[in-house]
Amino acid sequence: MQPGAPGSRTTRLELFYDLVFVFAFLNVTSLTATHPSPVNLYRCLLVLALLWWCWTGFAGLGNAVRADQGVLPLVGFVTVAAAFMLVLSMPGAFVDRPGGLNGPMVFAACYLVVRVAQLVIFFWVARADPERWRRLSMIAVLPVAATALLVVAGTVPPRLLDRPVAIAVQLTLWTAALALEYVGGVILGRPWWVVISAGHWAERHALMVLIALGESIISLGLGAKFFTDLPLTGPVALAAVLGIGVTAMLWWAYFDTLSTGLEQALHRARDPGRRLRLARDAYTYLHLPMIAGIIFFALGLKDLLAEAAQPGSPDWGVPLGGFWITVLYGGVGLYLLSIVACAWRALRRVRWPLLLAVVVLAVVAPFAALLPELVALAVLCGITVVMTVAETVREDGRRRRIRQLALAEQLALEVDQTRWRQQHL
Repeated sequence: MQPGAPGSRTTRLELFYDLVFVFAFLNVTSLTATHPSPVNLYRCLLVLALLWWCWTGFAGLGNAVRADQGVLPLVGFVTVAAAFMLVLSMPGAFVDRPGGLNGPMVFAACYLVVRVAQLVIFFWVARADPERWRRLSMIAVLPVAATALLVVAGTVPPRLLDRPVAIAVQLTLWTAALALEYVGGVILGRPWWVVISAGHWAERHALMVLIALGESIISLGLGAKFFTDLPLTGPVALAAVLGIGVTAMLWWAYFDTLSTGLEQALHRARDPGRRLRLARDAYTYLHLPMIAGIIFFALGLKDLLAEAAQPGSPDWGVPLGGFWITVLYGGVGLYLLSIVACAWRALRRVRWPLLLAVVVLAVVAPFAALLPELVALAVLCGITVVMTVAETVREDGRRRRIRQLALAEQLALEVDQTRWRQQHL
């Protein structure tokens, strides 16, 4: 194994791993799309959080060692297979479906394989350090205990006669497994884990945000079944354009300067403890609700386009209603609120236009729920466009400095790379 370095970046093999998580994020909404309800929405959140914990383990692994060197690709391919099986078992993760393997057991077993494979690599890296080995031994208990809770959640509740009680018990067990991994992992991992490459850590998370935004674009095509059953109508085309508009504004809110500013702040945090806290708060914690917000928006968009494409639907669609307006507007609001929190945590800056947009979404949502679907989507698009324009116009020089610094760094790296290639290639 080759250790990571301060200047290492994301490898192509890590992007290959992310393909499985792209598939996972695309399918996690299947827990809600068929039977939309608050309970299924919470189940969606639980599965998403467990998938995120698996993925952030891969991100930490690629930061500590070079994921494309030595034996790591072989370990990676095995865990990718387990992660893929985990995704396939998601529809039956809570309730076993007849006629196949036991869904909850397969999900729990695959989750354990993914987590243990990551810990095995960390054990190998720490084999010469008794203190780190002891800490890792304590951490290794967490995925085993979490898996045990998932197994109990898949076996005990179905035997209860009272269905509401069974659902409550199951969700409680899943929540406990999630809390055990997140809280225990962070507390026990603090003394020994460090962010070796700030650039790698920031790039990995930024790419995952980009992938999640791609999920909302894919929903534009899959939700309306453009290529299978339904014709491309005027309402569908309008909804697609409005959906692309909202997605573009969400991209701008993160990638215009925030992603670069977060990475620069992580580079400036020279102290290992300070860098670790920033990486944990701004990325591990605050990027999860950001991803959840994008996926909720994609779920609402998928349902909206599917109804808009149905023959006989009203030109502007039917009213969204309380549940779908919460998913659509709430997803965008959660995403923007996470960006505001990231900017404050890392840059100590309040992004007022985005915060104001969240307030406007909360105020407008009850009225938008009564509007036809396309009108509600147009209102959402208008709010995000105004937010982006206001954010850009009120620029006080900070945005320019961040972009200039990023460009100067890029040009310097290109010069160094060109010089090295001229000497060695």
